Amino acid sequence: MTIRGKAFIAGAYEHPLRAIPNKTVQQVHGEVAAGALADAGLSFSDVDAYFCAGDAPGFGALSMVEYLGLSAVHLDNTETGGSSYLLHVQHAAEAIAAGHCHVALITLAGLPRSSGAGIGGAGRFGSSPELSFENYFGLSIVAGYAMAARRHMHEFGTTSKQLAEVKVAAASHAQHNPNAFLQNAITVDEVLLRKKQAQSGGDRHS
Repeated sequence: MTIRGKAFIAGAYEHPLRAIPNKTVQQVHGEVAAGALADAGLSFSDVDAYFCAGDAPGFGALSMVEYLGLSAVHLDNTETGGSSYLLHVQHAAEAIAAGHCHVALITLAGLPRSSGAGIGGAGRFGSSPELSFENYFGLSIVAGYAMAARRHMHEFGTTSKQLAEVKVAAASHAQHNPNAFLQNAITVDEVLLRKKQAQSGGDRHS
């Protein structure tokens, strides 16, 4: 069974600013929501489903629906870190295909460069149940991704050069986005050189 052709992404919006010192998280959610709806040719009154993750304040979707003035009959607070919003798209498509809603709004917003808090509710990690088992040994979000990459290299033979190509591709895409924070192009060799320099620096300070 497939839901192909039963739901479509009609609009999208990226906030043009990276540092937003004079606004609250909910205000930024409101701005990206308005932008996405405008891109789709829709209004807030058309929305009957809302999706957000740990970056939303208060009670998440419940609080944001009231703040945005939505008449939503379907809410979703799925939180899986950075992949939350991909799951939101999947859940929204499934809900539309099942007839639970017709117009789903998904928002992601944060003020990491203005407030010091990470996107996706990273501040909540301080009270997570795994804290006493992992964090005291130096685990961080960056370290967690590094461990996942190392595991991928172990299981599938992925090389540092192949992983470097991810950064190169991201930098290439950034050339087409005037709002991108890191817009400088980079080569695989440059990525590997920076990795080597970082490792050498760590060895000197260890």
